[in-house]
Parts: sequence; structure tokens; C-alpha cells
Amino acid sequence: MANTALGTALRHWRDRVSPRAAGLPAGGRRRAAGLRREELAQLAGISADYVVRLEQGRATSPSAQVVEALARALRLTSDERTHLFRLAGLAPPGPGTVPRHITPGVHRMLDRLAGTPVAVFDAAWNQLLANPLHTALMGEWHGSDLNGVWRNFLNPNTRVRDTPESRAALQAALVADLHRTAGRYPDDPALRSLVADLRRRSPRFAALWESGTVGRHESARKTIDHPDVGTLTLDCDVLSVAGSDLRMMVYTAEPGSDAADRLALLGVIGTQSLAGERP
Repeated sequence: MANTALGTALRHWRDRVSPRAAGLPAGGRRRAAGLRREELAQLAGISADYVVRLEQGRATSPSAQVVEALARALRLTSDERTHLFRLAGLAPPGPGTVPRHITPGVHRMLDRLAGTPVAVFDAAWNQLLANPLHTALMGEWHGSDLNGVWRNFLNPNTRVRDTPESRAALQAALVADLHRTAGRYPDDPALRSLVADLRRRSPRFAALWESGTVGRHESARKTIDHPDVGTLTLDCDVLSVAGSDLRMMVYTAEPGSDAADRLALLGVIGTQSLAGERP
């Protein structure tokens, strides 16, 4: 049976989000002020054909992950997100699961921090959203690497310059934080699966998890080796969003510093490589 109510709601919400608000270029002739289907698909990480089928009522059983991604891309309020889950025939995530909803206020903060690298993570350190400058600075992550704990234990390819001491401290803090998150959200299957996979694949993670290590993620200065603009030493602060258990990771440079100049250059070139312009 076609789910016309879901399709109608998606079209309504898509029409009210401007490309500029979503961080997309607004060029070209447009029949409406809102997002095109292709743009919504890009923001949600799904195919444009699937968006068409959802709006036409031909795709009737989207997964919870797809619904969550659509709610985030459409910048829905908490009540609208709940309504979207129900239209899709799904139960909204309960209080025992990690909150993954990004509020409109957090979206607006990222809009206003276009010149500052910012990424938003949930309490399990899954990256939910990153602004273009953060992606240009740190690289674009996919799949399991979108989880900060997974990446720190299982993917050594990083632009951040670590010492053995700083890496050990960060890993201990991440494991302790994940332990606290698991205690707060005991009903989250994705979190349980993440912990089980990490314990199986990383002896270092397993040892820290079983030891009950303590620690917290602290603000720090980080040195980042960027392939195009060179080395940047930036302050990294982790800000908590009250009421949602989200974390915003923010990188800033000291005004007038060489790092500030390099960060400004990175804002101009974005994710485009300068390799072709080198002599």
C-alpha cells in the first residue's frame, strides 16, 4: 500500500529548507525555494531514486537509520521527527537509546560558524554532522570511521599528530566516556554492537574496557598535518549540548597566527586539492 502521508510530509518539509540553510550552493534556476530531491538525497546519504520512491509512496518501509538521516537533513524539530518515525511505521527512539537528533538551534549554530571547523557527535561518538571546513580540515569519513572511538582504535590514518602519551590519554578518555554512555543508554542496540565489535577487534580497547579506566575528554591543542595547507596547531574544544547529550567539537586558531592564515586558506580551497597547481 502506498504511504502517501509520508510522501506528502517529506515534500512539505523539503520545500521549506533552503539550499543556503543546508550549506548547499543556491545557484541556478529553481522552481521552488526549497531543496531538490537530489539535494535531500545528498544530505541524507541515500539515493535520489529512493527519495522519489518515498515521496511517491512506492517505498513503504524505510529503516530507522534512513528516517533519522532524513530528519537531520530536513532540520526537523523533536516533535516533527517523532511524527516522521510514526509516518514511516516505526516507533520513535526511546529514552534508553542514544539521542541522535540535532536540534534546529544546533543547526543554526553551525550555520553561523562557517569559518570555524565544527563537527557534531552523539554520546557514542558517532559523527552526525560536520560543516564543510571541518571536512576540509580533517578529511571525509565514511562507514565505521564516522565513529570517533572506532577510528582512534582501528584506523591509524589520521591527520592529527599524536605522541604515544597523548594517544594513550585520548583512548582512555574515549573508553571511559563510552562506558558512561552505555550505562545511560542500556537499550541501544547500535551501541551494544559497537562495543562488542571493538572488544573483539582491538585488544587495547578490550583491556581498557575491562579495566574500568577513568578519564574525560579534555580541551587540548592539536597539531594537524594537512596535505595541502601544511601544519596547523589549533585549539580543540568539546562543548556539550544540554538536554540532548550531543557533543560539538570545535577547532579554533589564535588570531594573527600562521595557523589562522592557513585555516583561512583552507576555507577558500575547501576540499579541493591543490596538488594540480603545484609546480
